[in-house]
This record gives sequence, C-alpha cells and structure tokens, in this order.
Amino acid sequence: MFTKGGSYLNIQFYLDKIVALFKEELKENLVGIYLHGSLATGCFNPKESDIDFFVVIKEKLTTKNNKRIAKMALSLHDEMPIERGIEFSVILETHLKPFIYPTPVEFHYSDYHQEKYQGDENYLCGGFVDDDFASQMVVAYYRGIPLYGKPLRDVYKPIDRQFYISSILHDVKDSSQNIIDNPMYLTLNLCRVLFFLKEGVISSKKEGGEWGIKTLSHEYQRLVQTCLDEYTGEANKTEYDNKQLLNYADYMLSEINQLI
Repeated sequence: MFTKGGSYLNIQFYLDKIVALFKEELKENLVGIYLHGSLATGCFNPKESDIDFFVVIKEKLTTKNNKRIAKMALSLHDEMPIERGIEFSVILETHLKPFIYPTPVEFHYSDYHQEKYQGDENYLCGGFVDDDFASQMVVAYYRGIPLYGKPLRDVYKPIDRQFYISSILHDVKDSSQNIIDNPMYLTLNLCRVLFFLKEGVISSKKEGGEWGIKTLSHEYQRLVQTCLDEYTGEANKTEYDNKQLLNYADYMLSEINQLI
C-alpha cells in the first residue's frame, strides 16, 4: 500500500486495471502482460520507481490502437499513486520466437514521453529497435510476474547470455559522461552489471547496491550506500562529489571490461 495526497491506494488495483484495459483494447491480439523491474523484484519505492511491464501481441498495432493505448497510458499515469507512473513497451511475439536483439518495439510509453503524447495525438514512440529490452526480458523471465498470459518460461526459450550482457552494457557504457547528471541510477546499475559478470546473479538496483557495499573497495562503499539510501527512500536527494563519481565510473568500467 502506498499513499498519495494522504490516501492509501493499492498498487494491485492498478495492475488489475492495466490488464483489464489491454484486454479490452487488444482482445484476441493480446498474448501476455509481464511485470519486471523493482515491483517484480521486491524493491519498489513509490518516490523513485515506476511500474515496469511489457505487452506481447500477435499482430501489429493499428493506428487506432496506438492512439487509444496512448490515451489509456496518460489516464493511468495521472491516476497512479506513484510519482513516475508507468513504463511499458509493446512487442510482437514473432520477435521473441526466436528472440531478436536489438528488439523491435511497436509502442513505448514512459514519463519521459508523457508530455509528447499529451501534446500530439499522433505522436508515437515506436518502430525502433531497443538494446535495453533484452535485459527487461531476462528479468521478467527469471524474476518477473505474469499479469496476463502464460509464464514466459512456459512459452519462450531463455535469452542468450550474450544478448543480456550486451543489453546491460549498453545501459552503462557512457557512465563516465553521464554519471554526474544521473548519479544514483548509474552508481547502482554499475553494481548490477559487475555483480552479474562476477557471480551470474540477475539483480535489482537495490540488490546490486547491497552487493557493491559488501564487495567493492572501501573508497566507494560509502558512495554506493548513499545512492542506495536515496533509492530506497531512507534519505533525501544528495549532493555528490563529482570527482568521486567520475573516479567510481572509471573504476567500475575498468572492472567490467576485464570480464567481457
């Protein structure tokens, strides 16, 4: 249960609503809806997290489908008891059997695109290939929750390990340039990547950070702890030491590159 404006709201209510709306819109074209990310891995923070899921379909969406799904997403976003709302992609099943990497995306929505969808009824974030989807698929495959449809393991083969590695590396490869602007996210994600490469564990940002605190050299443990406290809501947004962030990114990328 989470609060918004002093009222208690149940996340499950919105998960059920997501399923009902997609079933109504897509009917027999809907194959499955799969939850991944922090809500699926048990480290959801309503101040920092969004509800991450993807939708699998049989046939391509029509223009009318796209417009109605956009309106549906905007409405859901406004109703959500969390600050960042929802993030989802719509994927053709033929691109999962066999798995195509990078993966073509039919439709994508996140808070980043919210204003564009609001301002232009013809706006569509879709028709592109996504390097990040492989990592989302792997998390959903091993740790996710099927909101609708058969469990992924019952339908699809495991994703090739190299696709997953390429996907998580794509997310952090420019950390040295971007970590000052996005310190919490990249600090924890660098831990997740190194955790997987060293121990083969598919982890959340929280779990990656906890591993980093136990494993990394002492000079970076406090930085990771600070990011973890901010991510979990135990601390407010923090002013970071830019030099330390850059040194950390360089160190982690060097460690990662030795393992690939």
